[in-house]
Amino acid sequence: MSLRYALLGLLAEEPASGYELTRKFERVLARYAWHAQHSQIYPELNRLAADGLVEIVAEGARGRRTYAITDAGRADLRTWMLDPPDVFTVRNEFVLRLFLLSTLDRDEARAMLRPIADGSAREMADLRDAIDKADAADAEPSFNRLIAEYGLRMFETTHEWALWALARLDRAE
Repeated sequence: MSLRYALLGLLAEEPASGYELTRKFERVLARYAWHAQHSQIYPELNRLAADGLVEIVAEGARGRRTYAITDAGRADLRTWMLDPPDVFTVRNEFVLRLFLLSTLDRDEARAMLRPIADGSAREMADLRDAIDKADAADAEPSFNRLIAEYGLRMFETTHEWALWALARLDRAE
């Protein structure tokens, strides 16, 4: 169900083709929030159109269609945004691997954890740079700035946890 709202949210920002939506998932959402494949996006766009939540606003070469959110789509998205579930269901392959860390020996666990510590440090540096540039360019925080801050704090926590876990493994020997 979240794919439906991810697409509506992206289309609320601006009309887009299925290809453009796929690229947004690949560049931004898949890495931090939600993964969707090309083969999932097009059928969902068709369902959204059939439900009257999006409409085709342009057709181009090779069957390219540009979709835009309708007023009904905006209302449905708004309802979903303002009514979060009591319990969030999370699908996070990274956390699943952490739950299964006990299937590895200590050296394998270290080999898995070290790139997490290093990668989160790189992500933190990139996000800090992006945040500094955004703050310098705009006195009024944008919603993207709020999201970037969440990402930074998430990577800081991941980094601190990975270093702690590595130290625990080292101390246990």
